[in-house]
Amino acid sequence: MTGMTSSARPLLNRRLAEFGTTIFAEMSALALSTGSINLGQGFPDTDGPEEVREAAVRALRDGRGNQYPPGPGVPELRTAIAAHQEHHYGLSWDPDTEVLVTAGATEAIAAALLALVEPGDEVVALEPYYDSYAACIAMAGGTRVPVTLRPDDGRFRLDLDELRAAVTDRTRLLLINTPHNPTGTVLTREELTAVAELAVERDLLVVTDEVYEHLVFDEAEHLPLATFPGMRERTVTIGSAGKTFSFTGWKVGWITAAPGLVSAVRSAKQFLTYVSSGPFQYAVAEALALPESYFTAFREDMRAKRDLLATGLKDAGFEVFRTAGTYFITTDIRPLGETDGFAFCRALPERAGVVAIPNAVFYDHREAGAPFVRFAFCKRTEVLEEAAQRLKTLAG
Repeated sequence: MTGMTSSARPLLNRRLAEFGTTIFAEMSALALSTGSINLGQGFPDTDGPEEVREAAVRALRDGRGNQYPPGPGVPELRTAIAAHQEHHYGLSWDPDTEVLVTAGATEAIAAALLALVEPGDEVVALEPYYDSYAACIAMAGGTRVPVTLRPDDGRFRLDLDELRAAVTDRTRLLLINTPHNPTGTVLTREELTAVAELAVERDLLVVTDEVYEHLVFDEAEHLPLATFPGMRERTVTIGSAGKTFSFTGWKVGWITAAPGLVSAVRSAKQFLTYVSSGPFQYAVAEALALPESYFTAFREDMRAKRDLLATGLKDAGFEVFRTAGTYFITTDIRPLGETDGFAFCRALPERAGVVAIPNAVFYDHREAGAPFVRFAFCKRTEVLEEAAQRLKTLAG
């Protein structure tokens, strides 16, 4: 019959067969159907700076970016990205050859892995990991090799011996994320030094996802991996406007890397979106030039929200791990007499009117993440206060 397909062959190719609808779609739908507070997906519930939003409106009205922008990104944004990296980290990048604008960080990850990984190459990634990592490695034909961050003294830590043991002759690339989603860990100077030394010793490429670079708290410090000896020429650093300026829907991300790496990534990126976010690129260029007071106030506001939600979660009976960066808190549900994060999160909307994400979705080794649940605190203070009040029902 016309239009029918053979039942002998699945429609979805085998590389993506393990990936279905994301947990975020399921939990967001559950939040809507139950009227629950959604602390699952990591997006703010308020817009970013008014002057940045107005810059986008001005670009639209002035006809800047309403047609295809340049493939590498508009010059104003590439220059602003380079200036931002120089100002904050002392990293000097050529806006014309060492900066590439992407459709958010997710496209940057996909383009980097598609460009740099050959079928059969191994990619070592820190587990638990953002779910697109696994899908992008699969699309590139690579083999993911997880190195698990494990709870230790109130935070999740990288076992450097385990990392070194994971590297084989087939390893092509290390995929690093700091500040780390979902655990809230910020890798220390000692840990990053070891990563850099391993990459240089084994001649590995590194893709480092640093989208939460401005969301580090307390004594933690964000140290770009590209600043370490021998790393500038082998590292693709990924950044994003969405997390720093609270305009996640604009989908403006970027990479900075040596010219050969940028050229390689651009070769893949041009066949994904080609270009995107034209007017928003001009607005993000202005955002990156905001005074230091903006970044400080943004960080302090998020720190206060972290503390508010962390206190509420502790009062509800969770074990709460220390969040040094990002806008996520990871908790352990075992003190509540629970062990299955999936079952717990699917029942939580009816029990307490709150939605969270089971960390097991971020693991290859699902059992390692089974008792952990992630909450997002990038919400208005009154929303977090209400969520904390609702969660108290779990404590009886």
